[in-house]
Amino acid sequence: MFSLVVPAYDEEGNVRDLLLEVAEAFGDRSDCEMILVDDCSADRTVAVAEDWRSERQTQWLRVLQMDRNSGQSAAILAGVLAARGQFILTVDGDRQNDPADLPRIMDILLRGEVDGVTGIRANRRDNWIRRLSSRIGNAVRNGITGDAVADSGCGIKGYRREVFLAAPRFNGMHRFMATLARIQGARVVEIEVNHRPRVAGVAKYGVMNRAWRGLVDCLAIRWYRRRAVRVAAHERTP
Repeated sequence: MFSLVVPAYDEEGNVRDLLLEVAEAFGDRSDCEMILVDDCSADRTVAVAEDWRSERQTQWLRVLQMDRNSGQSAAILAGVLAARGQFILTVDGDRQNDPADLPRIMDILLRGEVDGVTGIRANRRDNWIRRLSSRIGNAVRNGITGDAVADSGCGIKGYRREVFLAAPRFNGMHRFMATLARIQGARVVEIEVNHRPRVAGVAKYGVMNRAWRGLVDCLAIRWYRRRAVRVAAHERTP
């Protein structure tokens, strides 16, 4: 079963159209659920989602609300902990990720050849400042952590649930899932996905509020990669 976890904060203008797109992506599959995790929005994000669920009599939509505003990583983790699925999918709540890419990610995971799939935003629909800062950030990130991830900020991903749960929990972990999974020995591939301009709401991240924290996080991942312990053992029988 697949559990799609969608973190949302003040996305009243996006949530209804996002739900329509997820419904189309899921089609008539009975092995999917969506968990919308609201991070204490100040608008009607939750109300819109619950109204849509009531109107459609939708069984696959679940709505969680954080007890306090805790950030995107905490919201995603709350959804993972509540998930019933063997596989965790994620998309951002701002509709810049395209749910139409989800079936392809699900198919890759079902083949059993990899443990995780992470997206690379093709033809990014952001302004040049965000594109340039992302390019620099990814280069710095890879240089410090020793990993090679083309687009660590892409919100559309898919992982085995146990890989998510085994990762260390910290604010910002969602941006390092590919590296954290590989440290565990998981197999992760990257694929190009669609990217769209934001049509409602406002961006929650900017260059200035991510640069310093991102650098500190990269140094922490570098330390963790060198010190992480993998445990593998089997019992010998007489």
